[in-house]
Amino acid sequence: MNATTKTDTTDDSAAKVQDAEADEAAAEATAEDTDTDIDADDATAEAAAEEEAAEAELAGGSPAAARSGIGTGAAAVVAAALGFVGLSGSWMGKVLSERETLTGQLKLSQSASASQQIHEVYADSWHTTALVNGVFALLALVVGALVLARPFFSSPVRPQAVWVRAVAWGAVGVAVIGLIVAVGMYFDLFAALPTAPATAPAPTQ
Repeated sequence: MNATTKTDTTDDSAAKVQDAEADEAAAEATAEDTDTDIDADDATAEAAAEEEAAEAELAGGSPAAARSGIGTGAAAVVAAALGFVGLSGSWMGKVLSERETLTGQLKLSQSASASQQIHEVYADSWHTTALVNGVFALLALVVGALVLARPFFSSPVRPQAVWVRAVAWGAVGVAVIGLIVAVGMYFDLFAALPTAPATAPAPTQ
């Protein structure tokens, strides 16, 4: 009987020891899981902070700088559009050209010479188109140059996005070509105005 009691007591003690070891192991596993979760949360927070810092650096470090970056990008696109209009022509130039043609026709008299007709009907119309295109090209050149010079007027100097500089340089190049074409059209450098043929004198009787 005593042997049985001792055996039971030993078994109970062993079971308690095993339970204690299991509890300790579970506590350690829980602690490890908690540490892992904390490390993961810290890593996520650090990654978010680094991402925010990178975005702030790209934007210039402040909301005002971010707005300025958006403004310069929009200005570069506007400059490119103006340069394209200055090179290819616009609806405004077409309307003003047709108006100049109509005005020239109204000014002409029935006794107007061929040279007067060419000048009033065609030359003034071409020059008006060239003038309007030149104005658009000049605006594109000014806006593009201001976009490229914008970083040098900020303190400290902040670099622009690559696409903003590319669009601005493209706008400046197209604007320069448009100005050259407009000046050549206005001063008849590329093609001279047609001249009226000289009339032969009437034969004398």
